[in-house]
Amino acid sequence: MKIRFCENNKGSGKVLKKLKENYPDLNIKRKDCIKNCAPCRKSPFALVQEKIVKAEDGEDLYEKIVALLKND
Repeated sequence: MKIRFCENNKGSGKVLKKLKENYPDLNIKRKDCIKNCAPCRKSPFALVQEKIVKAEDGEDLYEKIVALLKND
């Protein structure tokens, strides 16, 4: 599964670290910019398989991504 985080998105750094620790085989990267500025300014988010996953906070984002992993 391909997961991308924006360097400028607040709250996503801890999510990235936790995912890498718990799911080391995933294709996870932090990019300088992933060209989704509107969601990036508003809340933690990630691109999961090219789809935007938004959340209220980092823990919520982590849980949403893990749920997608389990459904994959």
